[in-house]
Amino acid sequence: MVEGFYLPGVAPTTYSRNDSVPLLVNHITPSLKTSSKKYVYSYDYYFPRFHFCKPDGGPHKQSESLGAIIFGDRIFNSPFEISMLENKTCETLCSPTYSKTDALFVNKNIRAGFKHNWLIDGLPVAQKMNDTKTNTEFYGSGFDLGSIDSDMRPNLYNHYELHIEYHQRGDNEFRIVGVTVLPFSLDYGDDTSTCNSDLTNFSPVSLNIHHDTKVTFTYSVFFIPSETAWATRWDKYLHVYDPKIQWFALVNFSVIVVLLSIIMSHILVRSLRNDIRKYNEVDLDEDVMDETGWKLIHGDVFRAPKKKLILCVLVGSGVQMLLMAFTTTFFALLGLLSPSNRGSLSTVMFIFYATFGSVGSFVSANLYKTFQGEDWKKNMLLNPVLVPGAIFLVFIGLNFVLIAVHSSGAVPIGTLFAIVFIWFIFSVPLSVAGSFFGSKKTIFINPTKVNQIPRQIPPQPWYLRTYMLALLAGVFPFGAISIEMYFIYSSLWFNRIYYMFGFLFFCFILMLATTILVTVLLMYYTLCNENYHWQWKSFFVGAGISVYVFVHALLLSKFRLSGMASTLLYVGYSLLMSAAMGLICGSVAFLAVMLFIFKIYSQIKID
Repeated sequence: MVEGFYLPGVAPTTYSRNDSVPLLVNHITPSLKTSSKKYVYSYDYYFPRFHFCKPDGGPHKQSESLGAIIFGDRIFNSPFEISMLENKTCETLCSPTYSKTDALFVNKNIRAGFKHNWLIDGLPVAQKMNDTKTNTEFYGSGFDLGSIDSDMRPNLYNHYELHIEYHQRGDNEFRIVGVTVLPFSLDYGDDTSTCNSDLTNFSPVSLNIHHDTKVTFTYSVFFIPSETAWATRWDKYLHVYDPKIQWFALVNFSVIVVLLSIIMSHILVRSLRNDIRKYNEVDLDEDVMDETGWKLIHGDVFRAPKKKLILCVLVGSGVQMLLMAFTTTFFALLGLLSPSNRGSLSTVMFIFYATFGSVGSFVSANLYKTFQGEDWKKNMLLNPVLVPGAIFLVFIGLNFVLIAVHSSGAVPIGTLFAIVFIWFIFSVPLSVAGSFFGSKKTIFINPTKVNQIPRQIPPQPWYLRTYMLALLAGVFPFGAISIEMYFIYSSLWFNRIYYMFGFLFFCFILMLATTILVTVLLMYYTLCNENYHWQWKSFFVGAGISVYVFVHALLLSKFRLSGMASTLLYVGYSLLMSAAMGLICGSVAFLAVMLFIFKIYSQIKID
């Protein structure tokens, strides 16, 4: 007996001979490989200035998930007529005329490396590519709008030769397991009947910017039998770029974390053991007690920080993002988020972020109670509003930029209202419930009493200033994820398929572990210098990684972004990602330091 289960988005479609095979078109996206100025926004396939052929009755939008819409997917039907196992040669689609201004627009996007993104049976229409570093062949998702000839003139691809690979399961049962395309630029003139001849005899189509240009679009379809099973059809698309570099980075930083853990444990354990023994052996009646060290500030170390309400809300939001990132990456690691189900990753991230608002609000309310906060209603209100509201406002601002450049990435107003509605119906009640239970439960009890008069903090050395410690502490956790950040940015901006969640998950764990170890060590030295303002300091020190994430993002762009819109979008979304990383690591660092301080001060005798 065999039991199975169904994962959404991965159900196979079985075709019979002559069944219709729909070809769907998605947005036109920028490319990473071009050496010219880069754009980071996409266009609708049927944006009027492209003049691509439309189906009879006009294009019809396909239903998409919330995550797919947020990330810019705009999928429509197409005029391609494909039937299972029916080969076609040089079928004419349409013959539009490009005006001078439209020719200039298309040529600019050809030079910028924009790409088609088509879908057949859920698979991207790809081009066969070769990875020179590993000498392996794989399918690269999408294909260029055109090419640049030796005279540096852009040529528009107007003939598409589709190769559809199929696997036969049984009598008249076929499944599609791969789709590739060979695009050509063919100047037919006024006669397309010559298309059946040798395609190399044609001169390419070059859109003239001085007068109107007529272009005829054609396509051919060839079905190719394949031994590839349907279950493994994505293997050709999911290519690991530079696997040696990723393994090297993973092993290298694993060793660094282990060595760092050993060194820090040795320093902390030995120092703390000596400190605690010295403090506990001192006769409480002698005047030598509390001469130096971290015990000297036992009456101030648990003093509530300034702006404690904001700190608690930020830490709670960081915990919320941490749980979202950890759970989503773990699910993706297990293969539960199929790349065939477009937008599933971002949809699940949104759901988890809304759901874990309850945990984040619980942490925030409990911390606020620990710091003797009295305005618990304001804390309850800010938990689901402050950070999500700031993210949403930035998102709205960048959305206006996308609207201004007619990008397909602009989220429709209806979707924005749906996001707000879901947030207030689903996440806000969970957040209120989390705040309520957090404010009622006592988890942390200060092991020492707080003095009525704050102790004066002695002058601190320059290297223990907050910004210096943040810059120092941010280097180590950033090193754990720097390699993966390159591939994540390539996926976000240039439509590459990212699926290396095994590497990402372990790099994420290494990043958190390194953040905790480094921040705890630096805060120990801060306490030894009689500085008891550890709350905000530990948060900012842990959040130091955000500086490096943002600078790294700028360096990845190579400062070759084209136009104000691309610059605003790239910098804006990079700032959002950097701030999110800072919130996550800052919150983890704060909680780790808090547990560390509660632990060490509960081990000493206090008169």
